[in-house]
Amino acid sequence: MRIRNATLEDAAAIVSLTAQLGYMSNDTEVRRLHTILLQRDDHAVFVAEEPDGAVIGWVHVFAARRLFVPMFAELGGLVVDEERRGWGVGCALLAEAERWAAENSCAMLRIRSNVLRGSAHQFYERMGYRVAKSQLVFEKSLVPHEARKYGKSVRSSG
Repeated sequence: MRIRNATLEDAAAIVSLTAQLGYMSNDTEVRRLHTILLQRDDHAVFVAEEPDGAVIGWVHVFAARRLFVPMFAELGGLVVDEERRGWGVGCALLAEAERWAAENSCAMLRIRSNVLRGSAHQFYERMGYRVAKSQLVFEKSLVPHEARKYGKSVRSSG
């Protein structure tokens, strides 16, 4: 297994792996977002690949800046192919994210994980992470067509 920087050609594999967690996207959207992230030095995406070049996992890490705390790194996502979990792929990807964070002046790496992902929580704890806090996440769509998609009415600004 080899860990390397993700490229735009990895979009299909990233979409396929992400779908295993129930998040649906498409190659075009992943390529568009990855193109944006490739231009930024405060984000990194790495993939794990087998000797034959098959992508079996990915991790996204970025520097997070807040007005009131020192800069830290945050995991944007970590996915390992369900057939290869328990093989050390996640450990290698997380270690690469930690290495990137340290090299980019981040003294801490923060991970947010859905409360339903118990096995992921156990993995992070085995890797030395601890629960720091619990919180709610609030969202509001600011795109009119998204509001319609979720059955909400959209008031025109006429």
